[in-house]
Amino acid sequence: MSLFKKLFNKETTQMSKKVNLAVIYYSSNGTNFQMAQWAAEGGRKAGADVKILKVAETAPQSVIDGSPSWKSHLEETKNIPTVSLADLEWADAIIFSMPTRFGNLPAQMKQFLDTTGGLWAQGKTVNKVVSAMTSAQNANAGQEQTILQLYTSMYHWGAIVAAPGFTDPSVFVAGGNPYGTSVTVDQNGAMKEDVRAAAEHQAKRTVTIAGWVINGLGQ
Repeated sequence: MSLFKKLFNKETTQMSKKVNLAVIYYSSNGTNFQMAQWAAEGGRKAGADVKILKVAETAPQSVIDGSPSWKSHLEETKNIPTVSLADLEWADAIIFSMPTRFGNLPAQMKQFLDTTGGLWAQGKTVNKVVSAMTSAQNANAGQEQTILQLYTSMYHWGAIVAAPGFTDPSVFVAGGNPYGTSVTVDQNGAMKEDVRAAAEHQAKRTVTIAGWVINGLGQ
């Protein structure tokens, strides 16, 4: 019996503690909010307790006012809770979703991560199971680099990165990014690939691995 099958059998027969999944996103026009919702659905299908949380908007209001879609999206999502450090403590698994900014994390996500030093110093980020998703306006705009930049911070956390790899056909349909689901969008914000199944699969995989970790099933 393969190691994966052994772990799967343990997962289905010995799982006791439900996984807490935090889906943390930043979105200015709605793409990553949509991806976060799909990931949350995948997490629920995998049996997790799920929270969808946004990072705080830090862009000047004058800039936001200059973009009707940005301003509209913020209004539409004003009731989504803003992530706190307490949410990170609660979570066993975390999925981040954010657009790429010049091949790097958006400042809003980076600023939130920069507030987690206290948790890190207390060892409270260790063994969180994490994964990441992203978007950009063209296929070579830094999607892979953005996800890998996020994972670099996770290595410092002592977290366990659960990349999707090529573990499901949906990864290929979504463009074949093994580091995390990524999508390209047109100038109107419409997605050019169908990534729903990939986002759901990535969440299910993340929750499954987190379940192994918190229940000691990989030992």
